[in-house]
Amino acid sequence: MTRDFEQFPDDENGNVLWQMAEDGDDLTEAHEIEFSIAFQTQEQAEKCALYLLKEEQKISLFEDEEADTLEWVITIYVYMEPEYSDIIDIEEWFTKIAEQHGGEYDGWGCMAYVYDDEDFEEEIQS
Repeated sequence: MTRDFEQFPDDENGNVLWQMAEDGDDLTEAHEIEFSIAFQTQEQAEKCALYLLKEEQKISLFEDEEADTLEWVITIYVYMEPEYSDIIDIEEWFTKIAEQHGGEYDGWGCMAYVYDDEDFEEEIQS
């Protein structure tokens, strides 16, 4: 399969989507994509979490004790087809929300269903 650089641009998001396609993942099917925002304080994270809930987003909030510094992470679950331009748009929106609440947008990931001799799942993240 030859890479279409209009569909899969040569950047981190395009590379992840291309790898998913190369692995046999059907990108025309909706996936639950997980976008993350990280915060240094619980208070900042909770304020952002409330904002996201008011925006009708499905989220989880947890304290990441394994990070180098104490960190609170919000994961936003968006059910969508993993299409490059849509991911870019959502990343821009979550980046603005993160900045407004003192956090930092921290990327996305999703479960990719890869079929080989045996069925198994592999998690791919950008």
